[in-house]
Amino acid sequence: MTSSRPNDSDISTRVFVRRVIVASLFVLIGMIGLFARYGFLQVHQYNKYQTNADNNRIKLISDPPSRGYIYDRNGVLLADNVPVFSAVISPDEIEDLAYTLKLLTPIFGLTDEEITDILARIDKSKNDPITIKMDLTEEQIAQFSERKPFFRGVSIQTKLTRVYPHDELFAHVIGYVGRINDKEAKKIAEDDYKKALYAGTDLIGKIGIEAQYEEVLLGKPGYQSVEANAHGEILRQLDTKPPVAGNDLYLSLDYGLQMAAQKQLAGRRGAIVALDPKNGDVLAFVSNPSYDPNPFVSGISSKEYGMLRDDIDQPLYNRALQGLYPPASTIKPFESMGFLHYGIMGWNDTIFDPGYFSLPGDSHRFRDWKKGGHGTVNMSKSIIMSVDTYYYKNAHRMGIDKLHDWMSSFGFGKKTGIDLPNEKGGIMPSPKWKMDTYGKEWLPGETISVSIGQGAFLASPLQVANATAMTAIKGKHLTPHLLKRSEGQAPVTIIDKPDGVIPFNGTEADWDRMHTAMEDTVKRGTAKNIYTTRYRMAGKTGTAQVKSIAQGKSYNKAAISSRHWDHAWFSGFAPVDDPQIAIAVIVENGGGGGKVAAPIGRALFDYWILQRETNPITPPSDEELVKIRAAKREAIKAKIAKAEAEKARAKAEEERKKAEEEAKRQEALRKQEEARRKEAERKAKEANKSARA
Repeated sequence: MTSSRPNDSDISTRVFVRRVIVASLFVLIGMIGLFARYGFLQVHQYNKYQTNADNNRIKLISDPPSRGYIYDRNGVLLADNVPVFSAVISPDEIEDLAYTLKLLTPIFGLTDEEITDILARIDKSKNDPITIKMDLTEEQIAQFSERKPFFRGVSIQTKLTRVYPHDELFAHVIGYVGRINDKEAKKIAEDDYKKALYAGTDLIGKIGIEAQYEEVLLGKPGYQSVEANAHGEILRQLDTKPPVAGNDLYLSLDYGLQMAAQKQLAGRRGAIVALDPKNGDVLAFVSNPSYDPNPFVSGISSKEYGMLRDDIDQPLYNRALQGLYPPASTIKPFESMGFLHYGIMGWNDTIFDPGYFSLPGDSHRFRDWKKGGHGTVNMSKSIIMSVDTYYYKNAHRMGIDKLHDWMSSFGFGKKTGIDLPNEKGGIMPSPKWKMDTYGKEWLPGETISVSIGQGAFLASPLQVANATAMTAIKGKHLTPHLLKRSEGQAPVTIIDKPDGVIPFNGTEADWDRMHTAMEDTVKRGTAKNIYTTRYRMAGKTGTAQVKSIAQGKSYNKAAISSRHWDHAWFSGFAPVDDPQIAIAVIVENGGGGGKVAAPIGRALFDYWILQRETNPITPPSDEELVKIRAAKREAIKAKIAKAEAEKARAKAEEERKKAEEEAKRQEALRKQEEARRKEAERKAKEANKSARA
């Protein structure tokens, strides 16, 4: 039997065939896996990758709404929207944001503080476009246009910004909008609804009406859906939804009365609030000095803000809303109605005023403003001549608890509810208040101080005006308000009438007699210098003590700083037979209310009753506004330059003193060194002498 042995060629062939088969199997397996993955992606992951592809080429661009306009009661524009050129950056189109902002700095004049703020806003907004500079100049636009190809993701867009045509006139009531800060951005980001509302919006109401009615004024944004290429350039518009403009607000304020009030306070620190007693409409709301809100919109410079913040007269302080002062004798009409309510005194009941009052068993004398007193005094005379002793005695009889409750019914010690943020409620003292605040018992003498609007009793001009208005309408309760009408899609509740009644155990005739007493105050009492026969006016003066006077001493205005002079008050309403306006005026450190504040009240009554309809004060023309603003800008520049010069002089003086001190120190060191050298020489001589000996 012959065996056959495979030769080398057969072996090589079989090995090759096996390798081909194995390789083919690997290829086949790989192809099967590839097709399986392809099928998975096509069938199961189609929606995911289709969406990603759409996102890469479709962009949603927010279309912010026009903020609602704000007008006075007669349609005078108080808050406007004007188009400005703004630099906008799209973070998703820029690789190195910090470097890009560095390159843009010389073009747009960005500060380090602004760059830090921009980067923080980008971090919070992710890839939403961010405004980096508002209200660009023609020069800035030209410089950027020349370099535009080097700044992908940066564009110049036309945006609406807020402008306040009358500058400081309405600043303390309208307030202003400003750029959304970190705290506000965080709050918006936490609420999906608010996040959608503020898409594409850079500004938000900060204070005043702008903050109070932010949601109503803001409106609702629209959007544009566009197709863009890989470079972010828009190819075509796919869809659009127009924005909804914010509501236009008509306030109860009257431009002419506001201007008249501001002129009356020119050069003084103080506040004026005027109300319509029939419904609580705020007719004028002035705090002086004031400030221009316009720089706050785009971002006020640190120098300008520092000047406002450090101003000793505090222009940023809203005295009408937040200023708390002793209301002094302006409270006497309200307090007298309390004496009637509780049966403490009637109109014909009298006391004898020797010029002072002492608590039973106490020798301390609470003095009347008139040395020697007023003799026999009834309720009417106590109002007309502002007799302190009458209130000392009867408030002591009434007691602090009843006094507190009654004055609280006129709105003291609590917020009025006006439609403005950050109102202060003042202090209507009571034993409970003192114990809660200081942990101490109430003293009888404190009731005496409170009875004439002094001591711990503090009220705002708004509260005094509102209490006066409620007296004018015979005890009907009012909530002062600024919003008169709203036009737009957002629903708003309007207050247009009294909302209650002050409980009073008396008759309407009692209110009439109080009106007569306040009218006689103007005719022949502490406000007699403002009397007129052209219409019937009711008023009450007040002089609020700032610096206490020791027992047995008298007030000497010339001997104290002007910042410690008394505050001057006047409150009143007119006409008496049909009240149309109620007012409160305070002039800080003005002195006597009858001499200083009352004439201001008379001037405003005159305007409202005699001049308003026949010769109203109207706003300046656009051309006049341009001139006024230019003059104000120059004045601000001069003020800043003066402040910087004074600061430089102070610094130079400080450095000079330091140099002198250093020179003295060096001279002292030189003398010490000289003394040590001489001492060393002396000791050396003595040593030599001893050695020779």
